Amino acid sequence: MAQPTTRQEFKDWCLRKLGFPVIEINVEDDQVEDRVDEAMSFYWDYHFDGSSKEYFKWTVSADDITNRYLTVPENIIGAVKIFDIGDALSTNNLFNIRYQIALNDLYDLTSFNQSLLTYYTNMQHIQFIEELLVGRQPIRYNRHINKLYIDMDWQRVQVGDRIIAEAYQIVDPETYPDVYKDRWLQNYATAKIKYQWGTNLSKFEGLRLPGDVTFNGSQILQDAAAEIQNLEQEMLTSYSLPVADMIG
Repeated sequence: MAQPTTRQEFKDWCLRKLGFPVIEINVEDDQVEDRVDEAMSFYWDYHFDGSSKEYFKWTVSADDITNRYLTVPENIIGAVKIFDIGDALSTNNLFNIRYQIALNDLYDLTSFNQSLLTYYTNMQHIQFIEELLVGRQPIRYNRHINKLYIDMDWQRVQVGDRIIAEAYQIVDPETYPDVYKDRWLQNYATAKIKYQWGTNLSKFEGLRLPGDVTFNGSQILQDAAAEIQNLEQEMLTSYSLPVADMIG
């Protein structure tokens, strides 16, 4: 069959890999849902394709100023930084340093004989001065609280101002169904369901059925645990980005 493109097709794909319908998989549908959720959560946290860098924009409201934080969407797993807010050296007005340098060098910069090195160096120097004398606004974010705290004097902003943050958003398979085609995710979700299957059968270990058939849930459990361990190691060594702080 074709690769799965919906959650139901993904679950059916995993069950077929375990032997269904030739073999009865003793796992209830809610248990399958739970194991798929676990697999997706691990995928979002560690796989380099599990999340994407996005820039989110907020329009400041009176409640934001009172609360001293911004409400973040549920699908955001990490906030890195915000763009500078109203610094004296970088505000977009006629008298700031950046504007004056650009204005004075405008004609020189459009000349093919003029290097951009001087202009670039000046901009870097101004940014360095801003970081020394003004500094960046520190932020605090926890994905379970969904609040982006900005440690600054909130009187610097007014209702209607814009704040832009760099953050990481999960890649939702309901929006981007290609996620269900990921080989690692398919194998990991299957191993999780297999582990649940072994857990269920291990409760009846040693029970004899007609024809002298016995349950061997412990073996299925051990095999699944080994597969999960190998897949998680593969994730960390092959599919994860270098360790970096995603929370400002």
